[in-house]
Amino acid sequence: MSAMTTGNTTRADANRRRILDVALAELLRDPDASMDQIARAAGVVRRTVYGHFPSREALISTLVDDAVQTLADAHAAGRAGAADPAEALARSVLGIWPIADRYRLLVALAQRTVTMQGIRERLTPVRASCAEVLQSGLDEGVFSSPLPAAALAYVHEQVMFALMEAVNDGLLAAPDAGRSAAVTVLTSAGMPAAAAGALVARLSG
Repeated sequence: MSAMTTGNTTRADANRRRILDVALAELLRDPDASMDQIARAAGVVRRTVYGHFPSREALISTLVDDAVQTLADAHAAGRAGAADPAEALARSVLGIWPIADRYRLLVALAQRTVTMQGIRERLTPVRASCAEVLQSGLDEGVFSSPLPAAALAYVHEQVMFALMEAVNDGLLAAPDAGRSAAVTVLTSAGMPAAAAGALVARLSG
């Protein structure tokens, strides 16, 4: 009986994962995709989708949670092993940008459903990590800002969102946007533009 239960649970988990993967692809292709469309694309009946996610908002909320966790992991991996705060900050931005770029349309969509406040609450651990790196840089004189580190972390978060929207609106080419984002984050922390550009070029090379 336990084996059967485990099998059913595994199958249910696989089903749920497939629905999420298909839903992300469908919503990025068509932000107004309905639960019916998502069910058809996933090859399941609508009842199966609703069995895992009681509403479209719940589905999008789960996708946003997945995206935030992936971003948090990439942020941590990017700054791991970098002793210099500027390098740690640049590496973290370069590390998360490809993921942020993949999810940028989801963020725009989530603003209609999850709300920006909900997204920002989910990003609290990432913002706290960023503030630690910024504080180190301010203490060491690598960065210079009239803002305390915690407030500067909010600025950086908004810079990332703004650049994602710029890519969405066709104002910034996606391939170059990650490097541009890293330089912008560094210069907004008070690092000279030439030094920021050189560091990002070296890390991207």
